[in-house]
Amino acid sequence: MKNVLVLCTGNSCRSQMAHGYLNYFQDSLANVYSAGIETHGLNPGAVSIMEEDGIDISNHTSNHVDEYEGIEWDYIITVCDHAKENCPFIPSKNAERIHHNFSDPSKVKGTREEIHEAFLKTREEIKDFMYEFVKEELTN
Repeated sequence: MKNVLVLCTGNSCRSQMAHGYLNYFQDSLANVYSAGIETHGLNPGAVSIMEEDGIDISNHTSNHVDEYEGIEWDYIITVCDHAKENCPFIPSKNAERIHHNFSDPSKVKGTREEIHEAFLKTREEIKDFMYEFVKEELTN
């Protein structure tokens, strides 16, 4: 079983969506964890937008990367530039580090519709990226 860590700044939104899709797209190929370099709690907008796609992340928790010390990672996926640039050293002999910066919908200000559209756009980008990751990396 492979170990996959999805890392973001606050482990509240983008990393939680990625975690949800990784679990959804793979069937017992990997243990998936998500964490932040800080913890901001689970973003209600992320929970809601994932629910619209039939994925329940409401039981996820916001975890700090230090909580997973000692796990030998196969993949560390950073989903925002801030986490990539400020990530503490994570010792791992074999971890492949993958980075993709997704826009942060929780920072969008505007009407309810504009905010929803921002969450939807980010969700779809994360969904596509995680689908390809599972197909290319975990099923080979």
